[in-house]
Amino acid sequence: MGAFSESLFGIIENRISPIAGKLSSQRHVVAIKDGFISSMPFLIVGSFMLLFAHPPFSASSSWAFAQWWLGVIERHSEQIMMPYNMTMGIMAVYIASAIAYNLAQSYKMNGFMAACLSLMAFLLVAAPQSNGALPVGSLGGEGIFTAMLVALYSTEVMHFLQKHNIGFKLPEQVPPKIRQSFDLLIPILAIFLTLFPLSLYIQYQFEMLLPQAIMGLFGPIISASDSLPAILIAVLLCHLLWFAGIHGAVIVGGILQAFWLTNLGINQQALNAGEPVTQVFIEPFWQFFIVVGGSGSTMGLVFLYLRSRSAHLRSIGKLGLVPGIFNINEPIIFGSPVVMNPLLFIPFISAPLVNAIIAFIATRTNLVNHVVALAPWTTPGPIGAAWSTGWDVRAIILVMVLISVSTLIYYPFFKMYERQLLQQEKGESELQPAESQ
Repeated sequence: MGAFSESLFGIIENRISPIAGKLSSQRHVVAIKDGFISSMPFLIVGSFMLLFAHPPFSASSSWAFAQWWLGVIERHSEQIMMPYNMTMGIMAVYIASAIAYNLAQSYKMNGFMAACLSLMAFLLVAAPQSNGALPVGSLGGEGIFTAMLVALYSTEVMHFLQKHNIGFKLPEQVPPKIRQSFDLLIPILAIFLTLFPLSLYIQYQFEMLLPQAIMGLFGPIISASDSLPAILIAVLLCHLLWFAGIHGAVIVGGILQAFWLTNLGINQQALNAGEPVTQVFIEPFWQFFIVVGGSGSTMGLVFLYLRSRSAHLRSIGKLGLVPGIFNINEPIIFGSPVVMNPLLFIPFISAPLVNAIIAFIATRTNLVNHVVALAPWTTPGPIGAAWSTGWDVRAIILVMVLISVSTLIYYPFFKMYERQLLQQEKGESELQPAESQ
């Protein structure tokens, strides 16, 4: 076991960690991650309004409050859904602008102008005017991958032209804001000469918009990403990186955001249409079921630490309790430490994997509702799980079960680690009197 663990840790440290480190700092990956993060407030508010429009009551409920709520929705459904339509309903608009802004900032370019260029390019291919109106069907979940690609492309075009000094040269006497606006003329022309013909070709050749064509290409990948094997691979990779001291959740989560939001859009469209909700792998599923308490599903480990005989572990448990309730567990990961600790490697990897299997089966078999809304990731696990599943009380029970399961998984390894620390603490306490003499 010792030789195997040393070999495994060597692979993680020497092979996986350098690749992950480079990937985590790659400017396009960082721009996509930061772009999604910038869009989150709009999506969370929109999700909340969707839940308000779909309360957890049946039409046959005899409860007076339920009947009043349902009546309000029936009379004012258009007004109630407007915040959702202007946030989640067109989320790709915010994502296209935010990714371009962050990528431009990394190039030391004008982020606002890049965001404007990306927004124009995205609307050009995703919402061509028809009968005096802009269609919004591709501005939501269907347009996420297009928004990403268009944002990266338009910003790279802008960067290429500026790098090679291609543009209008205005005198220094011209105010800076006017010069900045003229700097966009050539990039706009470049977008019209490249993306627009491609969009027209796809429209007339295949009778679909560019986002629909891209979704067709990504369809098999999206479907595969919602499978249990894909979820387990993502969980395993995330926690291998964490174990090596690299923030695996940032890297893996940044890559998965597009799939999570696409799946969320599919579920919300189904909910609005009164159709079965099908997609499982969405960010709240990860946050509140797989890694409840933080990466490694360490909430159970916190409870074990609180009752430990080791002074070190007990103090770490007290320090990590409140943050852990809000899914922040750096005090546990680095205070224990969990990072590169052979005794905690197996439970740190296996607890979230087991949680993923249990939660996936429970969701697929409709023991709990599918995720239909975004809740802030710092929401305490049981509340966040209920919120994101449409206030399903069964989700709270599932979270409690998952915490109990992870506690059982951690327990034997915790006891071994506790025994090791107790021996160290005993040795230190015996040395102190001798030194004082």
